[in-house]
Amino acid sequence: MNASVAVAPALPAPSVTGPDPAAANSVAAAIPKARWEAPAFAGALLLTGILYVWNLAASGWANAFYSAAVQAGTQNWVAFFYGSSDAGNSITVDKPPASLWVMELSARIFGLSSWSILVPEALMGVATAAIILFTVRRRFGAAAALVSTGVFALTPVAALMFRFNNPDALLLLLLTASVAMTSRAIDRNRLRWLLLAGVAVGFGFLTKQLQAFLVLPVLAGLYAAFAGVPILKRLWHLLAALGAVIVSAGWWVAVVELVPASARPYIGGSQTNSFLELTFGYNGLGRLTGNETGSVTGGGGAAAAGGGGMWGSTGLFRLFENEIGGQISWLIPAALILCVGALVLIGRAPRRDPRRILIVAFASWLLVTMLAFSFMAGIFHAYYTVALAAPLAGLLGASGAVLFRHRERLWARVLLAVSAVITAAWAWVLLDRAGSWLPWLKVVVLIVSAAGALLVLIPPRSRILTASTLSALLVGALLAPAAYTIETVGAAHSGSIVTAGPTVQGGMGGFGGRGFAGGTPGGNGGFGGFGGGAPGGNGGFPGGQPGAATPRGTGAGGAGRGGMGGAGGLLEASTVGSAMKTLLTADASTYTWAAATIGSQTAAGYQLGTGVAVMPIGGFNGSDPSPTLAQFHAYVTAGRIHYFIAGGRMGGSNGGSDVSSRIQQWVEANFTAKTVDGVTVYDLTAQN
Repeated sequence: MNASVAVAPALPAPSVTGPDPAAANSVAAAIPKARWEAPAFAGALLLTGILYVWNLAASGWANAFYSAAVQAGTQNWVAFFYGSSDAGNSITVDKPPASLWVMELSARIFGLSSWSILVPEALMGVATAAIILFTVRRRFGAAAALVSTGVFALTPVAALMFRFNNPDALLLLLLTASVAMTSRAIDRNRLRWLLLAGVAVGFGFLTKQLQAFLVLPVLAGLYAAFAGVPILKRLWHLLAALGAVIVSAGWWVAVVELVPASARPYIGGSQTNSFLELTFGYNGLGRLTGNETGSVTGGGGAAAAGGGGMWGSTGLFRLFENEIGGQISWLIPAALILCVGALVLIGRAPRRDPRRILIVAFASWLLVTMLAFSFMAGIFHAYYTVALAAPLAGLLGASGAVLFRHRERLWARVLLAVSAVITAAWAWVLLDRAGSWLPWLKVVVLIVSAAGALLVLIPPRSRILTASTLSALLVGALLAPAAYTIETVGAAHSGSIVTAGPTVQGGMGGFGGRGFAGGTPGGNGGFGGFGGGAPGGNGGFPGGQPGAATPRGTGAGGAGRGGMGGAGGLLEASTVGSAMKTLLTADASTYTWAAATIGSQTAAGYQLGTGVAVMPIGGFNGSDPSPTLAQFHAYVTAGRIHYFIAGGRMGGSNGGSDVSSRIQQWVEANFTAKTVDGVTVYDLTAQN
C-alpha cells in the first residue's frame, strides 16, 4: 500500500468545469474527515493561543503611542471615533482607528491595562491561524492544514506582532479573511462571499490605509481567472466587490473630510490636516518613493538608487538581509520551490481546480507583498514582514502536501530533498548572524534536515518510513524559526520599532531596534540623540507597569529605566516620577490638557503614567503643524493647558512644520522654568 495514503488521502483531479457549486467543491468533498481532526485542530489553535498569550504582560504598554490612544478612547467617545492621541482631541494617531477600536472596546469592558490592550491582538493571531487552517483543510486535507497552522504560529515576526499593539495584527487578519472569502466565492459562485471579501479589505484600509490594497490585484485576478460564471457576470461581481471596498472604507473617510476641521482633532501625520493627504502622502506614495514630508528623516528616495538609505537598501534580496531575514525568510525559498512543483503536478487539472486556485492565491499574495516591501524606499521596519506570514504558511502547507503525496515520482522526491537542504543552509546563515546565541542549533538543524532529505529520496513503502520522513522534514524546517519564536515570546518589547528573535550582527539602519548600528554589544541598538538618552539605551518605559522586564525594542533617546523620570524621545515613551505625577494630576479635571509636550511618544508616557490628557504637540515626529502657535496661545489664554514639559522631539524634520520648536521658544520666553524629577516644566497659568 502506498505510504502517502497513511498521512492523508490522495487528491484526485476533479472535473470542475461548470458553475455547479457541488462540483466546485468536489476536492473538499473527496477528503473524508478523520476522528482525530477535531481534537487536533482544537489543540493546534489552543497551543497557538497559549504561545501568543504567554508572558504577554511583560511588554507593559508595548507601543505607548497606540496605548495612549487607547486610553484616550476609553475616556472620550470622540477620541474613540477619530483615533485621537489624547482625550482632549488635539490630534489623531497617524493611522486610521480600526485597530484602536478593538483594543478600546476591550479596555472599556475590562479596564485599561496591558492585558486588555494586548490580549485582543493575541486572539487575532488565533483567528488568523484558524482561517488558514480551515481554508487549507478544505482543499488539501487535515495534515496540510496542521502544517500551515504550525508554520504560521512559529513564524517569529507573527509571534512578535500578535503580542504587540501595532495595527499590523488586525490588518493581517482582515487580509487573510479576504483571501479565504474570495476563494470561497470562486468555489460556490456566490457574490455574497466576494462582497464580504471587499468589506474585509475596506476595513483593512481603515486599519493601515493603502497597504491593505496590495491584495486587491490578487483577489481581482483570481476571480477573473477562475470564477465559474460568464465573463460579463464576473466583471459585474468585481465592480460590486469594489463598491463594497469603497463603502466599508469610505464612510469613515467621508465623515472626517466633511466635518469642519475646527470640530474634530487634527489628522496626525499630515501637513494640511487632511486624511486624504495622509493616505496618498506620508502613508501612501511616500512609502514607495521615500518622499515623506514630516518624517523623521529622508527615506530611501534618491539614496535608494545608490543602494541605501535610512531604512536600508532596496532590492530583490532586501527581505533576506540583516535582521529582516530572521523575522520571516526562513521558509520562503522552500515555499517558492514547492509551489512550482505543486503547480506542475496539478498542471493538467481543470481550470477551476480548487487546489490550483488556492496555491495561486497564496503565491501571488506572497510575491506581490514581497515585491512591494523589497522596493519601497520610504519608512520600512522589519516587523512589516508579518504581512507575509499568512500567505507563506498557506503556500508551504498546500504545496508541500501536493509534493509529499506524489513521492512515487522521483523528481518530486528530489524537489522535496532540495528544498530541505536549501532551508537548512539558509537557517545556518540566519542563525550565524545571531553570533553566540545557541551556537549548537544550526548543527542540529543541518543534521535533522539532512536526514529528512535522505529519507525522502527513498521510495515510499511503509507507514513508518512515511512518518519518519515527514517528522524529519518538519523538525528540520521549523526548529530554527521555532527557537526564534520562543526567544521572542520570552522577552519584553516596547517602543515604535521592535524585532523578533535574538540580537543579530548588522542592521538595516535607522533608529533603535536590536542589532542596529550604534547599539551596545549584545543589547538593544539605539541612536540616543533625542531626549538625552544614552546611545544604545533602552529609552524610557511608561510608568505604572509593575514587574515588567527590560523591554527589547527601540533605544532612541529615552531617559533610561530607573531614576526619577525622563523626557522620552522619538521612539520611546517618557517615564513619570512620583513628583511629576503629583504635579500633573493635581486639579487636572479643570483643564482640557494637564500638560503639553513635543512629540507623541513623550506625551504618551506622561499620559499613561498619570491617566490625564497630555497634548502631543507636532504629532508623532513633532513635525505636524498642530497646534499652530496662535492656537496654542489661545489655548493658554483660555486656561485649557496647565503645564508645558520641555525636552521632547523638535519639529521641522524632512520638510515638516517647525511650529513645535516655535511653541517651545515662545513658552521659554514667557514663562518661568522649574525642574521636577529632573525634567524642565513651565506652569502656563503663571506668566512672567
